[in-house]
Amino acid sequence: MKFAVIGGTGLIGSQVVTKLNDAGHDAVPHTQSSGVDVITGKGLEQAMEGAETVINLTNSPTFDEASPAFFQTSMDNLLAAARKSDVQHFVILSIVGVDQVPELDYYRAKALQEDVLRAGPVPYSIVRATQFMEFVDAVLSWTTDGDTVRLPSTPIQPIAAKDVAAAVAEVASGTPLRGIHNVAGPDVYRLDELGRITLDAHPDGRTVTTDDSAGMFAAVRGAVLIAPKDAHIAPTRYTDWLS
Repeated sequence: MKFAVIGGTGLIGSQVVTKLNDAGHDAVPHTQSSGVDVITGKGLEQAMEGAETVINLTNSPTFDEASPAFFQTSMDNLLAAARKSDVQHFVILSIVGVDQVPELDYYRAKALQEDVLRAGPVPYSIVRATQFMEFVDAVLSWTTDGDTVRLPSTPIQPIAAKDVAAAVAEVASGTPLRGIHNVAGPDVYRLDELGRITLDAHPDGRTVTTDDSAGMFAAVRGAVLIAPKDAHIAPTRYTDWLS
């Protein structure tokens, strides 16, 4: 099969391309640097020429109120090009619980992306993943004040990027789901606990204080960041990933 992987050189995209090509497919990465612009539409039809499946792994440059406009425009352009190119399957990567946290601009934007895809002209699949293990350091940095990291006790079920890429590649290789495939890591932590585990493994002088008003995930309540019962549970444990 031939795949056009839009955003195919990033953390997930580069691994998806490798997995698909290793499986004998023809997966081609496309980025702004290679002449493909999802906002202006430049190069999209050429990128999709001959592709049976398009995987969109592009992301908004910001997590703020500007992110909905990015996903609306990019998806409109991508779907129009996919329809003209007779693409048979359109895959995006989204977030577990994305439709349950309207307080977060970025989650609202990703929910909009899903809605645009569902309403579009191309058979689709949505892969929803929990938070990436690779992003934990960034989450800690958002709420670091000197030697103190303030984190809420929000439950979280982190997943390794390599496991997300495997899920995306598997779904993209199959028939369109016209629905959602959820994937998550094997273990649930409180976010403040995850921060302590991380700094215990890689101490840098910081300590974690529980603060349920701190950071982006302070707006998340309950088990929103936890995978639903039908989720595929990936094999990589956070403690193994850390080591």
